[in-house]
Amino acid sequence: MQGSPSDTAKAGSRRSLDQLLRGQRGVVARVTGAGAIQQRLLEMGVCRGAEVSVVRFAPLGDPMVVQVRGSYLTMRKSEAALVELEPGA
Repeated sequence: MQGSPSDTAKAGSRRSLDQLLRGQRGVVARVTGAGAIQQRLLEMGVCRGAEVSVVRFAPLGDPMVVQVRGSYLTMRKSEAALVELEPGA
């Protein structure tokens, strides 16, 4: 059974960092997950309101390089999936 069009729009409007393509930008809405990975992302500046842009991907697609607050970070796609972006980003 499919959801209503409004449910589809809500699901499609919230993306995570791992879904961005090279050159795309977004604004961090929140960092999900728990424990050491979440803490490390926050320490590296990946927190609410920070603008992130995808610089490049490794030849096999993982890991990815992103720019956050003037720094370049390399992260696995599984880590980037924990970073939710603002709708419309």
